[in-house]
Amino acid sequence: MDRPKLDIEKIKRELPTANDYLAEKYGKHGTPEREAFSAKAIAYYYGELIKETRKEQKLTQQELAEKIGKERAYIAKIEQGKTDLQISNFVQIINALGLSLKVG
Repeated sequence: MDRPKLDIEKIKRELPTANDYLAEKYGKHGTPEREAFSAKAIAYYYGELIKETRKEQKLTQQELAEKIGKERAYIAKIEQGKTDLQISNFVQIINALGLSLKVG
């Protein structure tokens, strides 16, 4: 029994992309709504990165907070993506977790 061949080019033309979905839901790149969504997505991503690394190292939020001289609630907000993480605080956190930041 022969299988019908897929028309990959047709599928590419007709299948919406992730960007199409985001544009429909949050607006096109550069709109305030899309920029707000992007900022929240980035905050969530870095919060998850910090949380997973902290847990791998078997540190509590309190222990990490003490290492950088901040309150536990601040670490919780970062991990939940609920606060704007300044680069200086991000560098302190990744240094406290034994990570490094590579730019470029």
